[in-house]
Amino acid sequence: MTQTVQAYFVAFNAGDVAGMLTCLSDDVAHHVNEGQIRVGKDKFAEFCAHMNRCYRETLSDMVIFEAEGGTRAAAEYIVNGTYLETDAGLPVASGQTYRLPAGSFFDLKDGKITRVTTYYNLADWVKQVSGG
Repeated sequence: MTQTVQAYFVAFNAGDVAGMLTCLSDDVAHHVNEGQIRVGKDKFAEFCAHMNRCYRETLSDMVIFEAEGGTRAAAEYIVNGTYLETDAGLPVASGQTYRLPAGSFFDLKDGKITRVTTYYNLADWVKQVSGG
């Protein structure tokens, strides 16, 4: 199942939301860092559209782990980003760049991702984009 997770991240780095969606189950549960759980591909696509408007990100230094049985996986990576447009409740965007360690956790079934949970240190990100 790590092939599915790898394909998801390849699509992410290419800015290919449609490619990411093909890796997801129709009822995917998307657990966002500091946010609400979104259920379904439509909600996931809406989130991606918002993110792509406010941020340009690529992931590097990725390590993917798979649990025995292939029903769960995790990934650790570095987010390399540019803050493009001010996101509600966050500092003003002016093209600041950031580099942030992050991780994602996945549930998988029948070759599809059924849950994505992403974690990063929001305080570290705020400090970086605020010039601290």
